[in-house]
Amino acid sequence: MAYIGTPPSNAFTSLLKQDFSTSATTGYTLDHAVNNANDIALFINFVRQEPTAAYSASGTTLTLTSATASTDDMYCVYLGQALQTVNPPNASVGLSQLTATGTKDSTTFLRGDNTFASAGGDNSPAFEATLTGSSQIINNASYTKIECNTEVYDTDNCYDNSTNYRFTPTTAGKYFVYGKALFDSTAGNMRMVISVIYKNGSALTLGHTNFHTNTSNDAEGGSAFVATVVDMNGTSDYLELYGYVSTVNNGTAGVDENERRTAFGAYKLIGV
Repeated sequence: MAYIGTPPSNAFTSLLKQDFSTSATTGYTLDHAVNNANDIALFINFVRQEPTAAYSASGTTLTLTSATASTDDMYCVYLGQALQTVNPPNASVGLSQLTATGTKDSTTFLRGDNTFASAGGDNSPAFEATLTGSSQIINNASYTKIECNTEVYDTDNCYDNSTNYRFTPTTAGKYFVYGKALFDSTAGNMRMVISVIYKNGSALTLGHTNFHTNTSNDAEGGSAFVATVVDMNGTSDYLELYGYVSTVNNGTAGVDENERRTAFGAYKLIGV
């Protein structure tokens, strides 16, 4: 007939035993980590000791209330319940026990999807560069690339500061890009100045400053700032900073190279 109730066990569990080499000390090391003294049965000279009164245990540390002698016989039995506790003993789980993907080290954290990621996210590739050395001349009514030639930082070497003066990020995503330029003219003949972000050779967005149209109030200098968010494919897409001036009588203007008054930068956004 069929068996009614919980089926009998078809396997048995053997409790582990550990023998100690005794000496005149109170401190010993357990082969297996435990939660507390109740997780082992300790015997000295074949007499079972009372947990917490005669000894304490935590992790792999066993501490006796009184020191043993070198002639004593001491062993412990690991009780089955200690091997099936819900929570692992303190300090018993290390990096080698984790199976998450990614690189586990002091700079990463474990995410909810069981992968390791850089702490705080990563805004790279990122850069900022400024114009230094000498003022760059901008002709009237002409869009001219501004040659920011000195890098403040360039995390992934994605900005060319000597030839094309462009940012070509190697990671796809959305980027915050910005630029500013201070235009000046000793002739005092500027009507309007514009800073323009170009993507792949075409104007993407601009920021401008208009001056009074009356010739007696034309400006000698002015700054224009521009910023936007742009999608980059991480391979061929690139960004550049351009400048534009409108002057009286087709005059020229210079882009100031001092004190980071002219700069170009971008960084990858996180979580968008």
